[in-house]
Amino acid sequence: MRTPILYGSVHLLFYRNDEVLLLKRQNTGFEDGKWSVVAGRMDGGEEVKAAAIREAKEEAGVDIDPTEVDVIGVMHRKNTSSEWIDFFLKVRSWKGQLINAEPHKCEELEWFKLSELPEPMVSYIHKALTTKQQDGVWFESVNW
Repeated sequence: MRTPILYGSVHLLFYRNDEVLLLKRQNTGFEDGKWSVVAGRMDGGEEVKAAAIREAKEEAGVDIDPTEVDVIGVMHRKNTSSEWIDFFLKVRSWKGQLINAEPHKCEELEWFKLSELPEPMVSYIHKALTTKQQDGVWFESVNW
């Protein structure tokens, strides 16, 4: 039996009317030059919402109350050498102004209409954003 390599990550979905906040990755070594959302790997020893709140502060400079963010989707994703459990969280409200707090990792931060998502985009992020939002939590398997 092989030892699994399993990582966790959080992906924050900031919405404004019919728009979603996206960032363009750079200098990370993963999907650079593509559009994604505010996201990051869970450090371990932290709860999902706590990880999301930390990433929102680190990448976008905003504070989020734990009662204002909900897990709306989960994805089990396979990469070349690892497996990921991705948690997608919808942010209902935040404090502060959304800024590019990591310009060394993010080329730009911009709002896009959900009906006009940019290219190129990280494929599994595109899948998450175009998954029909419904009551309850959705689940997807990717690259299996």
